[in-house]
Amino acid sequence: MGIAREKVDQWFIDSFDPELWDAICKMDAGQNEYGYDPFGFHPEYLKYLGPTAQWLYHHYFRAETHDIQNVPDKGRVILIANHSGQIAIDGMILGSAMLFDHKPPRIVRSMVEHWVPTIPFVSTFMARAGQVVGTRENARLLLDRGGCLAAFPEGVRGISKTFDRAYQLTEFGLGFMRLALETNTPIVPVGVVGGEEQMPSVYNFEKAANLLGLPAFPITPAMLLLGPLGAMPMPVKYRLYFGEPMHFEGKFDDEDKVIQAKVDVVKSSINALISRGLEEREGVFF
Repeated sequence: MGIAREKVDQWFIDSFDPELWDAICKMDAGQNEYGYDPFGFHPEYLKYLGPTAQWLYHHYFRAETHDIQNVPDKGRVILIANHSGQIAIDGMILGSAMLFDHKPPRIVRSMVEHWVPTIPFVSTFMARAGQVVGTRENARLLLDRGGCLAAFPEGVRGISKTFDRAYQLTEFGLGFMRLALETNTPIVPVGVVGGEEQMPSVYNFEKAANLLGLPAFPITPAMLLLGPLGAMPMPVKYRLYFGEPMHFEGKFDDEDKVIQAKVDVVKSSINALISRGLEEREGVFF
């Protein structure tokens, strides 16, 4: 049994470029003697995600990045991006970009919604892969440890949009800005193009969402034609645009209107990156 397990593990490891795998093994997340950080992240666990993540990132969604070097090589940073797509594939794409395309590779610690870990088997999987529930305490601790955080301030408002509002940013929460001010952390805005077309929604069936305890229950044309198979995201091409780091000063506990003015600056930058992406792309699938 042990030999079979070793062979399987080696197959997963061999799916990585040797230089990348070596960098992953050397990642310092403040692990204990068993290899885990306080949130359950284990760098070598990424081997189990390698084949699937690389296939989705490089082949199915054919993702490309622009100006990813704007993300610092090390030290605390918060990546702030637009949210879309009905299912949070954009988070996986962003994390894969930082792992496969950023030099050196960085693990992105995504701040996920509180309901996500309630899905069976997902909580352990998320923790081992480095994702954490988006509480202020968790985020502060990760930044204190020099982490690279990703947040989608639109939250469920972003992923539950119908297609007539594609690439129209919804309201941003203020929490990420208060966190950046409190911890003196730079913000890198990210414009994500492609997600809106992966699973275009024509209607949000809120009653069904409430019944199932979900944030949204999108109805797509594909679902109407194919049933459950229509929930498969289409192989759109993802494009990620990274803006220059933004530094903000002020009191983290200032009144909302003061914080909102700073948030609007980030939102405007992301909107400009999205507009650039929409203008540069020649089609949804290429």
